[in-house]
Amino acid sequence: MPKKVTRRSFLKRLLGSFFTTICFAAGGYTYAGRIEPKLLKINKLQIQHKDIPTSFRNFRIVQFSDTHLGFQYTLEQLDKLVDRINEIQPDILFFTGDLLDEPNKYMEPENAVAILQRLQAPFGKYAVYGNHDHGGYGTDIYRNMMEESGFRLLLNESTKISKETGEALYLLGIDDAMLGTPDISAATANVPAEAYKILLSHAPDLADIAEDYNIQLQLSGHSHGGQIQIPFLGALVKPPYGEKYFEGFYTIGNVSPLTLYVNRGLGTTRLPFRFLSPPELTVFTLING
Repeated sequence: MPKKVTRRSFLKRLLGSFFTTICFAAGGYTYAGRIEPKLLKINKLQIQHKDIPTSFRNFRIVQFSDTHLGFQYTLEQLDKLVDRINEIQPDILFFTGDLLDEPNKYMEPENAVAILQRLQAPFGKYAVYGNHDHGGYGTDIYRNMMEESGFRLLLNESTKISKETGEALYLLGIDDAMLGTPDISAATANVPAEAYKILLSHAPDLADIAEDYNIQLQLSGHSHGGQIQIPFLGALVKPPYGEKYFEGFYTIGNVSPLTLYVNRGLGTTRLPFRFLSPPELTVFTLING
C-alpha cells in the first residue's frame, strides 16, 4: 500500500522545495553577478586561408573588446589583463570597441591610459569605435585615450601591415554602426583586391555587408556573447547590430566566404551579470594555405 502523505509531511516537502529553489536562485545570482564576470577564458584559435602571405605563417593576433570600464570592470582587472596579454607576446593587438561604459562620467582616464600604455606588440596596436565610445560625449575622450595609449584608431580607413619580405596584409577599421557612420567602401578604397584583409568592426552584423567587399576576416565584439545565456532559451541580451551574429565563428557567403569572429568581451553593460558567457581574450594564429 502506498504510504499515506500527512498534512505535516506535505508541508515539510513543500517548504523543502521552496527553500531549495531559493538557495539555487541565490547561488545563481551570486555566480552570475560576482564570479563569472571576473573569470577570463583565453581562446586560442587558428585562421587558415590561401590568401595569407607565407611570411605571416604563425603570426599571432590578440583581440580584446568591450571592457566597459566604470560599470563593473575595474582598473585592477585591466592591469591583470595587460599582464596576460604581454605574456602571450602578440605580434599585433586589436581592441574592438567600448572601452568606457559612460565616457563623460569616468573619473580615472589617466590611470587607464597608463595601464594600456604597457601593452606591447611589434606590429602595432589598433582600435575602432564602439557605440559606448561615442555615447556620453565620448567621441573625443575615447580617441584621445587610445592615441595616448599608443593605439592607432582606424576610422573608415585601412593600413598596410608589412613584413621585411615585402609581403603584406591589410587591416581595415570602420566606425560604429549604432552611433557612428561606418563606411566599408572608404575603408577598402586603397586596398588591392587580391590582398588578405582583416576588418575590425565593433558591430558584428555588418558582416553581411562586408562580405560583398572580398574581405576574408572580420573581428567584432559588441554582443557580449549574449551576456546571459539560458539553456534551451539562448542568449538574452542581443543589442542592435549584434542580434544575428553574437558569439564565436560564422562563415558568411559561398563563393569567397568571409570568416567572422565575435568576441564575448570582458566587461558587462546594462546588467551587471554574466551567465554561461564568460569574459574572453582571443588569440588568433594565422596559417597560410
